[in-house]
Amino acid sequence: MSILQAILLGFIQGVTEFLPISSSGHLALIQKIFQIDIGGGVLFDVLLHFGTLVSICVVFRKDIVLLIKEFFGMVADLFRRIRDPYIVVINSSYRKFVLMIIVSTIPTGVLGVVAKDFVEYASGSLLIIGICLIVTAIVLFLADMAGDGKKGAKSATYLNAFEVGMAQGVATLPGLSRSGLTLAASLLCGFKREFAVKYSFIMSIPAVLGAVVLEIRDIDKGDFGGGMILNSLAGMAVAGLVGFIALKVMIAVVKNRKYIIFSIYCFVVGIIAIVANFILK
Repeated sequence: MSILQAILLGFIQGVTEFLPISSSGHLALIQKIFQIDIGGGVLFDVLLHFGTLVSICVVFRKDIVLLIKEFFGMVADLFRRIRDPYIVVINSSYRKFVLMIIVSTIPTGVLGVVAKDFVEYASGSLLIIGICLIVTAIVLFLADMAGDGKKGAKSATYLNAFEVGMAQGVATLPGLSRSGLTLAASLLCGFKREFAVKYSFIMSIPAVLGAVVLEIRDIDKGDFGGGMILNSLAGMAVAGLVGFIALKVMIAVVKNRKYIIFSIYCFVVGIIAIVANFILK
């Protein structure tokens, strides 16, 4: 893999991670069509995800700082509750937000582990990627038709959080957009659009961190040779910068209910992937 190819893949990761068009599907599709070989590529994959993770932290930095503060406050109150059982641990919307993220992360983690082997197999199949992109198109179409919800952190339920977490877990399949499925699930659960986009992206942080930690174990010495470190860092920088811009765009898209554009795009790319599956065999 050349540095230009690394930059191209970083650009694709940054754009597709936040726009609801599936980053894993596009990366697999581009690598397959243009025959880009990243070798083992574990280090490269880890740094690409780290780049987009940083962009989430920058955009939602104020909320994330408050959530971290409330998380440690909850832990402290749990210990204080041993002496005083009347202490209310979940006493604010941000504390409930924290607990909702934890609830969402459970089904995501379970599905991620259970489906790991199938996801790896699916990443090499343009047919599966194409079908999943068409499913994403249908989901986005439904999300575009969803009415404006009224639920924020205070009125949303833990069942809602579990349902959105299930959507995130299923979206590990290449071609299924994580942002698209979780935003659609949030809107269909009746979340306010502003809260839906905030929840969708912040809840991805523990899931991405968990995936990165698991992938780090698979990094071998080959990932550090042949200019791979420079290529990986270049891809990470591009993914982070482009991801920041794409995330800002996505926030505006959610507010203006313009999913239909991405729905049509995913449908077309899905058809291309299916056709390419038979042509490239």
